[in-house]
Amino acid sequence: MSIQSIGVIGAGTMGNGIAQVCAVAGLDVVMVDINDAAVERGLAQISKSLDRLVKKETLTPQAKDAALKKIKGSTSYADLKGLGLVIEAATENQAIKEKILKQVDEIVGKDTIIATNTSSLSITKLAALDSNPARFIGMHFFNPPPLMALVEVIRGLQTSDATHTAILEMAKRVGKEPITVKNSPGFVVNRILLPMINEAFFVLYEGLASPEDIDAGMKLGCNQPIGPLALADLIGLDTCLAVMEVYFENFSDSKYRPCPLLREMVAAGYLGRKTGRGVYTYDK
Repeated sequence: MSIQSIGVIGAGTMGNGIAQVCAVAGLDVVMVDINDAAVERGLAQISKSLDRLVKKETLTPQAKDAALKKIKGSTSYADLKGLGLVIEAATENQAIKEKILKQVDEIVGKDTIIATNTSSLSITKLAALDSNPARFIGMHFFNPPPLMALVEVIRGLQTSDATHTAILEMAKRVGKEPITVKNSPGFVVNRILLPMINEAFFVLYEGLASPEDIDAGMKLGCNQPIGPLALADLIGLDTCLAVMEVYFENFSDSKYRPCPLLREMVAAGYLGRKTGRGVYTYDK
């Protein structure tokens, strides 16, 4: 099946980014959030993001205007009726996502594909709540969606081949490079990334090198654009710790044990850029 129209639930950073990507690709988009103010903020952010692309000459002013006309802001789930795909992009919280997805399931037709944009939650578990679990799938866009090429397409145990194929085609149509992933904590990218960050904290904890030298070593020796400790500050040390705790609990493997230094810094409230202090200090 060819997807021509998309609903995005959530007008925040991920939601408006996904909506922008789809609209620029020529798809009709309905972006839904809980109130008019949230929707307007999302639409304003999309306009600013498109302006930056125009300034860089990667998008024409005409293409910007055409994309904005493709997006309808709404506070009503009823506007999701008849769409080919609905992507839930709410906050990474199991209870909130379950509540939203239940409402979507009750409104959309049985042929509408339902996807969740998640970096950690079980697709199989969320699919089990759907009246037609074969049409449920995970789409993990990376932040910021307009700039990051990758989308992890996560199959739950129940996801049909037809759903999987349709989502791969849709991801390519909007300019992304999808990879197929089985349902497992952290999927693929974060499963590799977060333990690497955690190990960088162990190296720092053991006093093997300074934060600056650890980050410089990974940038110069592994050609990474940002060092793992600086990246942890960007992600949020509390988020890094929470993910490692999920891995440790789910896999029961000591290699996922969170570094004591990471725990200590989170306990101190040194969470990274958002608090002005993490491994490094920042101007707030």
